[in-house]
Amino acid sequence: MSDLDTAFSSSYAQARSRFLEAAAAAGLAVQSHRHPLPGRDGEELAMDVVREGAADAERLLIVSSACHGAEGYCGSGVQVAALRDSAWRTHARDHGVAVLYIHALNPYGFSHIRRVTHENVDLNRNFQDFSRPLPVNEAYREVQPLLLPATWPPGEDNVAAVNRFIAERGEAAWQAAISRGQHEFADGLFFGGTAPTWSNVTLRQVLREHGQRARSIAWIDLHTGLGPSGHGERIYAGGDDDVAVARARAWWAGGGATPVTSIYDGSSTSAFLTGLMWTAIYDECPQAEYTGIAMEYGTVPVLDVMNALRAEQWLQLHPEAPAALAAQIKQQMLDAFYTDTPEWKAQIVRQARESMLQAVDGLAGKAG
Repeated sequence: MSDLDTAFSSSYAQARSRFLEAAAAAGLAVQSHRHPLPGRDGEELAMDVVREGAADAERLLIVSSACHGAEGYCGSGVQVAALRDSAWRTHARDHGVAVLYIHALNPYGFSHIRRVTHENVDLNRNFQDFSRPLPVNEAYREVQPLLLPATWPPGEDNVAAVNRFIAERGEAAWQAAISRGQHEFADGLFFGGTAPTWSNVTLRQVLREHGQRARSIAWIDLHTGLGPSGHGERIYAGGDDDVAVARARAWWAGGGATPVTSIYDGSSTSAFLTGLMWTAIYDECPQAEYTGIAMEYGTVPVLDVMNALRAEQWLQLHPEAPAALAAQIKQQMLDAFYTDTPEWKAQIVRQARESMLQAVDGLAGKAG
């Protein structure tokens, strides 16, 4: 078995063990924020944090995984590979950049092969000002009756209705209606919640502790489920700021072959979203110049991803489902967010490593 194979894991428990072992082998301390619930197999869940670099470093790179739990199978592999990569670690150290690895932002979803937290909340729609009226997703209201039918697989009438919507409005409209985020249907998809989740509160604590002394912060948040298989789309993850967008595009040009996309100008495979996680950096580390991307790795076609999410949410609402159907749905969910082949994993690590090196160079003023 190759080093690359052992960087990736077949369960959250194994992924956490390998992350902790890689940190120990690198001589780095681990800060564990324990989750209040157990994992799928009764294991302890935690958001684990490892920092390499001085506590007062002016330049900080954050690399995070499992914002959407099941996507942690990819993100954890990247983090373990990075901790084992002495050349990468030396490059960051030589450029005066501290690196903060946040493993399993949403450990519950990672363990249970869910995208959401234990509160059934999409963490990347949960960063709202809950003292103010929450956004209303009118398009989601329209499609909600179609998403979670009484039986699974859906009956002919449901399939026909969904196909009719897509034929009339387009695949992008279906994706956007579902994925933008909503705060009205607590048992629905892409629910943003009505209060901060455990992961939201814990992440803010980590950012305050590790980011308030930095003058420049970069953040690479690792995701899967959109785009061509194995391709890492670099999606700008920051405020609607032309200067910050230009800086991100200068840093992460990918040799000119992989431009940074944005939800603001419609260039991204992602729909326009609300309540995004990176907004916390402006709240918790206002002194820092911030530049971030989401690395979004493709797996299967987007309609397959949406159907996997529908199936998994249906299963949550129907615990009486036959064991064989439940196992099939969980495998469908895993396949939507993780491609367990050597070729896919190699693509993932190569592109992640490139983006981390570029972030270090950008933070050090040597981009391009």
